[in-house]
Amino acid sequence: MSRSSTTVTICRVIRRRVVAHGHVQGVFFRDSTRRAAVRAGVTGWVANRGDGSVEAVLEGEEDAVARVVAFMHDGPRGANVAWCDVDEEEPEGLEGFAVR
Repeated sequence: MSRSSTTVTICRVIRRRVVAHGHVQGVFFRDSTRRAAVRAGVTGWVANRGDGSVEAVLEGEEDAVARVVAFMHDGPRGANVAWCDVDEEEPEGLEGFAVR
């Protein structure tokens, strides 16, 4: 009789709120962030803020969220990211990724 072993991998979902400061509006930052998030399997949203920054909420596996956060530190071509504020939050189970 053979035994089969099953490995169960538990993926921890995390949530980060990221605000990118600098020259980040008018350079396709939001859509580039959306594309990076979709590629990474991250859910959430991204929006311009009135102060000229871009804010995003990202939910997903830790490594995937980290990749999108790293992208936001650099931004797309034409952006000049001065700094990013990154805050941990409790996941809410968001679905999809929206540009607001």
